Amino acid sequence: MRALLDIFAQVFRSIGANKLRSFLTMFGIAWGVASLLLLIGLGEGFRSGQRRGLAQLGTDVIMIWGGTIPAMPNQHTGMRPYKLTVGDADAIRAEASHVRNVTAFINRGDLKQVSEFSSSGGSVMGVELNYPDIRNLPIAQGRFLDADDIAQRRKVVVLGQKNNKLLFPGRPSVGSFITINGSRFQVIGVADKIGRGNNDGDNQRLYVPLTTMLQMFPMTGENIPEDSVSSIQYQPLTPDLNETAKQDVHRVIARRHGFDPNLKDAFEEWDTIKSQRTVGLIFTAMDVFLGGVGIVTLALGAVGIINIMLVTVTERTKEIGLRKALGATKRSILMQFFLEGLLLTGLSGLIGILASAGLMVGLRAMMGNNQMGFDPPTLVPWSAAMAMGTLTVCGIVAGLYPASKAAALEPVEALRKE
Repeated sequence: MRALLDIFAQVFRSIGANKLRSFLTMFGIAWGVASLLLLIGLGEGFRSGQRRGLAQLGTDVIMIWGGTIPAMPNQHTGMRPYKLTVGDADAIRAEASHVRNVTAFINRGDLKQVSEFSSSGGSVMGVELNYPDIRNLPIAQGRFLDADDIAQRRKVVVLGQKNNKLLFPGRPSVGSFITINGSRFQVIGVADKIGRGNNDGDNQRLYVPLTTMLQMFPMTGENIPEDSVSSIQYQPLTPDLNETAKQDVHRVIARRHGFDPNLKDAFEEWDTIKSQRTVGLIFTAMDVFLGGVGIVTLALGAVGIINIMLVTVTERTKEIGLRKALGATKRSILMQFFLEGLLLTGLSGLIGILASAGLMVGLRAMMGNNQMGFDPPTLVPWSAAMAMGTLTVCGIVAGLYPASKAAALEPVEALRKE
């Protein structure tokens, strides 16, 4: 034990004797580690921010809108438009075996909303009872629509969070009344805030029963069915069945509107499951690239340490010869230089990890409940483990090679060196 403590004392004296050289070496490695962890942390922040943004829409949602039917595949002239209908949604429920939930809605932004205190111009949505099961719509006050509201075509409304503030500034709204294009509706609930930042589109919506919307404010336009809707949105049985579910829906809609389901240009849709996978693949590729660059950077740092340790061995050749002449074993010489190289790399890596973690904590504190489309950077455990593992390997290599050179010196030859 005493011999090991003596070796450590020798290591620290050696590092202390070359303060500038040791500092510059350690700074380079610590900088490389901190930069690597920060870049991967930023990538993970973007990944989680994108995932959170998609989660604000709902879970495993596929959205489809009315489109235009080309006369021939890939031909964009003479296209025939079509609108989705409530009947389409009912047919999907009945026939699409790989779809677990379907909802249809009307979205109109040209309806004026007025309370006794103020007015607003948010979009009015006619929705079905299961809308919150597919789309993210938390309720902060009151309740959402129920089966009786739908069946009896009641004039009731759920306010979005921002519309509630605009129409009833500082006043209770549940139980009060507003008018939508002059028709009186009772407020039965208020939605909680959705999303972050200035993207307030979802928070400026009002929700009324789809049956009421079809009766009072149906879709406008020429030659469109009476039960036309703005969009149909659905969820596959499982996320892995998203493509199969889309094929089922395509067949149903194509049959009902008289065109070939293989005409991909006829469908206007957005698969959030596929988008999330694509985003995940992009950031995974980024992590792999950054990880590879980081390993190469750390390896280059290890080469620098090997070089410095070889210089140290050369500078201390006479000292090594004297110690061996006085009885120092090859093992003790080997251990001293090995520990010196390992300590330089290990301590540098630890400083880099702590510095990057501190910086990320500071950024998180500054950003707080950030209003942007990405989350603050987070220290990713696997990246820190990879950095330390790489540094350990590099430290062993950086220590062993120069140490073996030092231990192999013959005392007489070493003492003759000037």
